[in-house]
Amino acid sequence: MLSIDETQKLWQPLATKLVIPRDEASYQCLVDWLDRLIDEVGEDEAHPLASLMDLLGVLIEQYESDRVPELQN
Repeated sequence: MLSIDETQKLWQPLATKLVIPRDEASYQCLVDWLDRLIDEVGEDEAHPLASLMDLLGVLIEQYESDRVPELQN
């Protein structure tokens, strides 16, 4: 397990990028980042960035479920 000091050093470069989207701008940044990762990683579940794709997907999905109305049939 990482120490708090190690975690802080690793987190600092990502802290402003890997955020819970609270507005359209931060949501769009995550979507753009995920799109670039999909281009790089594809469907390779063993890729070192695959879990980051999963995490971004969860953040994006949550934002959409909270803010984007579902289409009615």
